[in-house]
Amino acid sequence: MVFIGTDSGAATSKTGGVWSDSSPVSTKLRLSETRPQDGTDAVVRGWIEGVEGFLADNALSWSQVTGVGLALPGPYRSYGVLERSANLPASFAGWNFHADYSAAITARAGRAIPLVVGNDGDLGGVGEAARVRGKQRSSVVMLAPGSGLATAYIDSRGLPLSGEHLAGMEAGHMPTPLHLLGAGLDKVAPFSCGCGRTWGCVEAYTTFSGLPQYISHLLPKYADHPLATSQDTPGQHALSLRGLAQKGDPFALEICDMQAKALGIHTANLAMALDPGFVVIGGGLVDPEATTPEFRERYLNNIRAAAEPYLFPAQRKCMKISAASLGEFSQAIGAALAALYTSAIA
Repeated sequence: MVFIGTDSGAATSKTGGVWSDSSPVSTKLRLSETRPQDGTDAVVRGWIEGVEGFLADNALSWSQVTGVGLALPGPYRSYGVLERSANLPASFAGWNFHADYSAAITARAGRAIPLVVGNDGDLGGVGEAARVRGKQRSSVVMLAPGSGLATAYIDSRGLPLSGEHLAGMEAGHMPTPLHLLGAGLDKVAPFSCGCGRTWGCVEAYTTFSGLPQYISHLLPKYADHPLATSQDTPGQHALSLRGLAQKGDPFALEICDMQAKALGIHTANLAMALDPGFVVIGGGLVDPEATTPEFRERYLNNIRAAAEPYLFPAQRKCMKISAASLGEFSQAIGAALAALYTSAIA
């Protein structure tokens, strides 16, 4: 038996799969075009093309497929029904993609196959949780700073906390305890966040989206820094920071250290509510292809150090904080695993 998972992006979808023992079918994903500009039918065709391409690549057939999972960014209006999405045409709002994809799967397979769908961050967490905990039945929190803060809580069964309105674990939009961050951040207006909240969302203090605001706040301390006289845009300044940090630039490192501190405090905050066995840190700052081993160690150690004073003694001793390891595989593999785990419960 094989379980298929698709990670649907705005332009490209990635398809992978797992066997019934949860091991990957292949370490290679099948890429297919998503084509949202051509409408919802084209998107479904792209997903089917990805599945059939993956099956062909691995000498498999529809007769072996037991379940399918799909990771698709929200927000959702209800399970399997899109709300207005920033990365898809406005006409996709209200689209029941679960029903349409299920019908297409049934038509190609010649039989009904269960379909599980979920937010891409949640299902990425499913994949990373399976990797980090191995055979243990432990819960896992995933925090993956990128352009925003992807967050997920995976229970001991391997399934994500989705919530009553499919907005569970939108933990990037919880408020930051600014008085703990230092650098006078509690004395100025909270960083703005794309969600529109004004209470200082954690996302703004831990991800790329907040870098221009960090630069504006901290650059006066570094009057001789090249960015102080650069004519580049704030976005270009932000893009340069990761590279500068890899070279040991004090200004860039201070900002990255503050982001790690904010993420560590937030880790402790979530540990109070969720008490996970593992915390997985993803995102570009732990990407081995983009950061040095020394930088990654510094970043993770700063997260651990910021979290530790606020954890319960047992959590300090037993809760593991480690880097994500699946990279681009996490969401497709997580979608396939969600289909597998859901079938085991049914």
